[in-house]
Amino acid sequence: MRIRLCLAALSLAGGAGLATVAAPTATAAACTDVDVVAARGTFEPGTLGFIVGDPVYSAIQKKITGKSLSSYKVNYPADLSPTSAAQGNADLVNHVRSQAASCPNQRFVLVGYSQGANVVDNSIGISSAGAVVGSPIVATIPAALEPRVAAVLLFGNPIRALGKSVTGTYQSRTIDFCAQGDPVCQAGGNDVGAHLGYTANADAAATFAAGKV
Repeated sequence: MRIRLCLAALSLAGGAGLATVAAPTATAAACTDVDVVAARGTFEPGTLGFIVGDPVYSAIQKKITGKSLSSYKVNYPADLSPTSAAQGNADLVNHVRSQAASCPNQRFVLVGYSQGANVVDNSIGISSAGAVVGSPIVATIPAALEPRVAAVLLFGNPIRALGKSVTGTYQSRTIDFCAQGDPVCQAGGNDVGAHLGYTANADAAATFAAGKV
């Protein structure tokens, strides 16, 4: 299947996802002003994600001045297993809930690339079920914490190939990049390279986030 081959092309580090049954318990980190929570793409290497998470966080650090920043790498397999995105969904929500309880003034920027976009979609209540490496929603950020999500940055979002997008309460705080021809987010797309080029959008995403915090 062409989309599966496209996702396999993200195996830049050889795919070392660990299959776990449930998301681990989150531990609160430092109480910064803004916590950037990043869900990487399938088999994507890097601290937060070589193609998206790392360059986006670096750009955000330059764009958001006068505020302290932290980052969190969503803990999930990011592989082709049917429960992978669901595990990421649970971990992301668990992290935000834990941080919010410990840090009453902290706000969040959510970043998701490819399968990681499915993770973020689910976490804000937009189901990725039926999308490539998607899953049903297993957890959502509580309504009481919704105002503290300043921005949602999505790249190569698989639900877009289904004709879906982020709607509702998070819509005005979401920017969703889908490169022309990207088969993961564009129905009928056939340019695998387009799915690997989202580093080019890091500055635009950071500018958007800076305008929301």
